[in-house]
Amino acid sequence: MEIKKKNVGAMLVGEWNTKTIVAVAIGAALFGVLMCYGGIPIFTNTSLTTAMIIPVIVGALFGPLPAMVCCGVGNVIADLIGGWGLWFDWSVGNAVMAFCVGLLPVYGANIKEGIFTAKHAVIYAVCCILGNMVAFGVITPIFSALFYGSDLNLTFLQALAATLGNTLVLVVVGIPILLVLANRYKSRTNLKEDKGDQY
Repeated sequence: MEIKKKNVGAMLVGEWNTKTIVAVAIGAALFGVLMCYGGIPIFTNTSLTTAMIIPVIVGALFGPLPAMVCCGVGNVIADLIGGWGLWFDWSVGNAVMAFCVGLLPVYGANIKEGIFTAKHAVIYAVCCILGNMVAFGVITPIFSALFYGSDLNLTFLQALAATLGNTLVLVVVGIPILLVLANRYKSRTNLKEDKGDQY
């Protein structure tokens, strides 16, 4: 089977169609709900949350930008559901984090083609760590200080807790999910090829 090569720009944007929009909308809603009710508190306003599974799935199947939109909007939904007020600094942070998580096709991991090797898993883990560090160690504190006048010491502690908690879920839970998804799509592809060989 011939795999179409895409340029980096196309990989970053992803393929936007009705299916993508529906997936992003559902993912954003789930992200918002799980941010509120699917976590274990580990620090002030910071949880070890199952919401981090959402950018893994959306990023793997649709690309970085859909994952970014999904989690950015999802954080706004979480703010509205939780009644905490709108914290766009964390919305931007989660959006940046999700973009980094969804970079899989850029370094050769193609879940829909069943391609996710040990090398891809290592790069994915590094992207998750660096993405969280940039999102919550740099971007969120800057936005918090500029727009909300937040105490930077508290913000950095929250950012550290978020980075550790998010990375734990994204790596420990995310990698097995990616392996399962890749194997599932690979088996589907093989089944189609076998059927094609019969004719």
